[in-house]
Amino acid sequence: MDFTNMTVERSNVQLSKTDFESDQMVKWCPGCGAHAILSAVERVFPKIGYKKENFCMVSGIGCSSRFPYYVNTYGIHGIHGRAAAIGTGVKIANPKLSTWIATGDGDSLAIGGNHFIHIIRRNVDVNILLFNNQIYGLTKGQYSPTTPMGKVTKTSPQGTIEHPFTVGELVLGAQGTFFARVPDNNINLMTEAMFEAARHDGTSIIEIMQNCIIFADKAHSDVIGKEVKDENMLVLKNGEPMLFGKNHEKGLRLKDTRLEVVEIGKNGITLDDILVHDQYSQDPGIHMMLAKLAPPHFPMVFGVIRSAMFPTYDDLVEEQIKYAKETSKIKCVDDLLNSGDTWEI
Repeated sequence: MDFTNMTVERSNVQLSKTDFESDQMVKWCPGCGAHAILSAVERVFPKIGYKKENFCMVSGIGCSSRFPYYVNTYGIHGIHGRAAAIGTGVKIANPKLSTWIATGDGDSLAIGGNHFIHIIRRNVDVNILLFNNQIYGLTKGQYSPTTPMGKVTKTSPQGTIEHPFTVGELVLGAQGTFFARVPDNNINLMTEAMFEAARHDGTSIIEIMQNCIIFADKAHSDVIGKEVKDENMLVLKNGEPMLFGKNHEKGLRLKDTRLEVVEIGKNGITLDDILVHDQYSQDPGIHMMLAKLAPPHFPMVFGVIRSAMFPTYDDLVEEQIKYAKETSKIKCVDDLLNSGDTWEI
């Protein structure tokens, strides 16, 4: 998608990170991964190039949902679980806004779960930043829909007995057209994914593996920790082989109908055997497999997993409105009031 063809109005002056910094005190806990996410947003907005007044941040309720206060744009702090519904209304009412939704795993996948799957199914052109810290942080440590099974929390003192959502699997199951996963300790990768999300015409979901230092500290350390990330993280690049490992000596191969980990140079495996990433494929089959991978038998996959083009809800609504204006006999309120059966008294 070429930004120059978008309906959102572009800025005629070069903006910088500081243009999007709010004068509000940031009240997240020291060490919270949300600080890095905020920094990535402040970096990517000027790179996207729209006018400040053409960005709109929307949120629900939760630690993540303070985001509209901390970005110097228009914003709406909504109610619990309803950010997707509000964001849909914003985009339909004003298609010239670049609409961004900040939400958490509790806000979007529990009380907001129904809105979440349907904004994805409709493919509304909004960008959703899903802070996944696997816990309810604002309400002080209850388990969420992504909390690992067996985890002891304030509401599961003997360990959770619920199967957690895999966010990517849920997104693609809801017919998602864009899904990316990034860690909160890599601002460059977050910025790249956000830029790709902005380029995508449709609902973009970026799952951010975020650390809650108070109630779920190091929840993702078994994947993104410095000591293990070479073996447990695979960062995708479109058109490139799916490699990981300290020296990129390992990779993913498609064997029959499943993925397997292989090592280059062993058992006759060469670089040609490694699966090449195609994020633009219309078929979600491989994308779904990638979204589900996790240690200990596979690396977790990061970067843009899927970016497929399908018609968007807001574009189709605009087409219907345009058609109705062109074909309807009613052009104004007077026409409406004088239509049908009328009489004078």
